[in-house]
Amino acid sequence: MSLHMQSVTPVDFGLYESHADYRMVRQVVEYLTENWREQPSLDAIAARVGMEPTRLQKLFTRWAGLSPKAFIQAQTLDHARRLLADSASVLDCAYEVGLSGPGRLHDLFVTHEAITPGAYKARGEGLVLRYGFHPSPFGQALVLITEHGLAGLAFADEGEEEKVLADMTARWPRAHYVRDVVETAAYARRIFDRREWRPETPLRIVMIGSDFQIRVWRALLRIPLGQATTYSDIARHIERPTAARAVGGVVGANPISFVVPCHRVLGRSGALTGYHWGLTRKRAILGWEAGVAGAKSGRE
Repeated sequence: MSLHMQSVTPVDFGLYESHADYRMVRQVVEYLTENWREQPSLDAIAARVGMEPTRLQKLFTRWAGLSPKAFIQAQTLDHARRLLADSASVLDCAYEVGLSGPGRLHDLFVTHEAITPGAYKARGEGLVLRYGFHPSPFGQALVLITEHGLAGLAFADEGEEEKVLADMTARWPRAHYVRDVVETAAYARRIFDRREWRPETPLRIVMIGSDFQIRVWRALLRIPLGQATTYSDIARHIERPTAARAVGGVVGANPISFVVPCHRVLGRSGALTGYHWGLTRKRAILGWEAGVAGAKSGRE
């Protein structure tokens, strides 16, 4: 494996300004997750994180697309449980209407292909993967691409970039890695800028995994924005009803976080369960998506 670490200034496409923004938002999300029942005021939230209320309101609203007060309503375990209440029908409905056809797969308008199982077994040998770190609503995002499309998306807190890069490259240890923030910036913009979510320009993704893994990841793509499902529901839909535990392992190993929405899978009780990039980040993503879904429904 070869990593070319040439010095290239990352492309900041103007959406998310700094690690400090996400650190502050992360503190707010943690606080709201633990204290949502108290319906804390903006002043109380601002005092908790040591920021002037008006500035916090602007920062958080820019980040999430909704105010802290609205986020309280969207980002709670009760919200997750409400989503889960109709989870048994979420995938049924998606399959019934052919949601995973060649057109719009989900809110990001994704189209996908799978690299052959032989390439997966070869542990990435012969693949060239270009990578770069870019700002996102959920911390630094590591984007990995092939000539055919997006192959990996991970998240890093400040100072963890090398650790996250090692985690992702270990999945395909025989691939050739080239740092290329110019090429990967276009993908970052396409993923995180909601103005770029257009059906006429679908985001191409490349799934690198075993047959079983790819079946699970394709099932994840059927979960609509603002909805959730369970491991057992996914197992049932891929015709492996007794394989919920194995499905859980595959969901946790999903290499294309956020785009392939493993964060929308919950435990049967409604608990958020694990997330490879941290439960606080999972809560943040679900809350952010709740804001997006609310905005979309308001326009329709």
